[in-house]
Amino acid sequence: MALNAEADAKLKQFMQQSSFATSGAVITDLDGTAVHEYQGKIVIPKEVELGLMHHYQRGRPLILNSLRFPLSVIRTFGQDWYKLSNAPIPTVTLNGSLMGFVKKTEESELAFEEAAAFPLTKEEIVEALKGVQGLLNGGIKNVLVFYYPRDWRIGEVIWTPVPENIVPVKEKYRSASAVTAVEFPKLQDQMLAEDICMIFLLIDAPEDQLMAYQHTKRSNFITHKGVDKLFGARTMAELLKCDLRDSIGAGDTELDTFLSGVGLAVMVGNQHLDFRGLIETVKLDTSLELGALLFRASELAVNKAHG
Repeated sequence: MALNAEADAKLKQFMQQSSFATSGAVITDLDGTAVHEYQGKIVIPKEVELGLMHHYQRGRPLILNSLRFPLSVIRTFGQDWYKLSNAPIPTVTLNGSLMGFVKKTEESELAFEEAAAFPLTKEEIVEALKGVQGLLNGGIKNVLVFYYPRDWRIGEVIWTPVPENIVPVKEKYRSASAVTAVEFPKLQDQMLAEDICMIFLLIDAPEDQLMAYQHTKRSNFITHKGVDKLFGARTMAELLKCDLRDSIGAGDTELDTFLSGVGLAVMVGNQHLDFRGLIETVKLDTSLELGALLFRASELAVNKAHG
């Protein structure tokens, strides 16, 4: 697939005004951007694979920046991505709060090696759970608390206030390592006893019920203050000695805040996003076009290097 003329012109402009070939990186969101679900399986489109391969071959770092937790990245498409990289994969997970490298062990299995973590403070955990307690006191039981410990091997834990819902929740959220319905005070004690990187609250209740609770959202990702995907991208770029201004970033939702910190922001899909790249901004309809852009970027980088 060829890149459209407008996107190509903006890409050329970015390449001329940046040092992508020597100090930039490719930073990409996963779901809806670089990978898609097809027949129940998460796949990397061939066009994206081809574009990524060219950057790997030319030594540019590729950073995954995802809401997913490390175990989920490893289980869903870790093996396929590792075949492309054939080296440890820099990965920002849990909305910027836990980052490191997906790498192979001596037994040829994939594991996650932490490079930096920014867990919630005990006060932040208590504050998040205070909102849950308010809902429970108001008779709203259709609430789920997803939480993600710093120990990546634990994965995703889900709490429901209704013991009878454990099995249905397990069946619905197959990515969860555990589903629990312990008493609320015990839940709080358990969460305060370990480092928690992210909490996700999911509430299934009518809007008029929620209006009684100030600042309540149907779904809410909670990380340590100031931590998001842009923070994660900056931290990982520092670790890799890359410059975000010289980098290409691709995302598809309002959570992809790193798009405002990169030189070339690539927005994929039909959502209207207000992010603007520091040098240029490109809007693409599909991940196939993202693959074409990545391939073209590698061509332009080579041409620039050869003068």
